[in-house]
Amino acid sequence: MPVTKITGADAFASAIRGPLTVAHFAAAWAPQCRQMAEVIEELGRDPALATVAFVELEAEDVPELSLKHAVAAVPTFILFSGGTAVDRVDGAKAAELSKKVQARAHQSTLLPSPTAVPKTAAEDLNVRLKRLVAQAPCMLFMKGTPDQPQCGFSRQMIELFNTHGVRFSSFNILTDDAVRQGLKTFSDWPTYPQVYANGELVGGLDIIKELAASGELAATLPCRRSQAEIDERLRTLTNSSPVMVFMKGSAEEPRCGFSRQLVGILNSATVTYNTFDILTDEEVRQELKRFADFPTFPQLWVKGELVGGLDIVKELLEGGELDEALKV
Repeated sequence: MPVTKITGADAFASAIRGPLTVAHFAAAWAPQCRQMAEVIEELGRDPALATVAFVELEAEDVPELSLKHAVAAVPTFILFSGGTAVDRVDGAKAAELSKKVQARAHQSTLLPSPTAVPKTAAEDLNVRLKRLVAQAPCMLFMKGTPDQPQCGFSRQMIELFNTHGVRFSSFNILTDDAVRQGLKTFSDWPTYPQVYANGELVGGLDIIKELAASGELAATLPCRRSQAEIDERLRTLTNSSPVMVFMKGSAEEPRCGFSRQLVGILNSATVTYNTFDILTDEEVRQELKRFADFPTFPQLWVKGELVGGLDIVKELLEGGELDEALKV
C-alpha cells in the first residue's frame, strides 16, 4: 500500500482509525528518515500487509501531534489500531520496525493469514540463499547492477565501494522476487542494499558508511588486490572453461545486443561454452579490458587465449574459420 502524506490533525485522526496504521514522524532534512522511508515502501509492497495503512508526517509541521505522541526525535514510528497507539519504534531501527509491524498485522486477525509455503520449497530457497550469500568473499544484494543502480541507496553503495576499492560481486534483487522477499527473512534485514562478507551479513548502507568513516572497512570487506593478484585471478577465470564468454548478462538472459548476437552465433555453432556476467563484478569488468588489451565486451576466449569480440567472431563465421577457432 502506498504511503499517504498527512499534513493536519483531522486527516491524521481519520487515517489511524483502521485496523493497523503505521505513522512515520519524519523530517525532510534527516537522511535517516529518507532511508526509513524506503523501509516503509518495502513493507507496503508486502502482500501479507496489504491492509496495513502507512502514513508520513513532517514532525515539525504538526507540533501538536508530535507533542501529543511524545515525538522527541525523528524518525519515530507509532503503530495505531482503531485510533489507539499500540506500539512504537524510536529511531532508524529497520529490523525492529519490520518485526513489530508484521507481528501486529498477523495478531489482528483482520488480515488474511499468509499463504503457507510448502516446506520443501522453503528449504530449497534457503539452500539457494546460503549459496548466493557465500558466492563471493563480498556479495552485494542491490537494486539494479553496479553499472545501472536502480535506487539511490544502491548507487551510494557502489560509489562507496569504488572509492575504497572494495572487491565484490552483486545480485540484482529486482530480477528475482523469490530472492528479494526471501533474503529479507533469511538475513532478518528488511531493506536493500545488503552486504555479506564470507557468507555473513554485514548490513546495509548506514553500517558500511560507519565502517568506512571509522577506518574499519578494509578489515571487514576484501579491498583492492595487487596487480599480480588481479592478473592471477583473470588467468584463472579465462581458463575456467575451454570456451569462455565474458559478457553482459548470461547465455539465458543477455543484457546487451552485442552479447545477445554472440550467444546466438555460438549456439548455432553447437559449441559448449561457459559465460561470466561482467555486470556482477566491477573488478573483472574493468581489469579484463587491460589484461586482454581489448576495450569492449563481449569477449570470447578459447583455451585461455583471447579470440576477440563480436566483430571478430562475425568475420570468422563469414570466412568459414569459426569452427577451427573454437576447436578445443
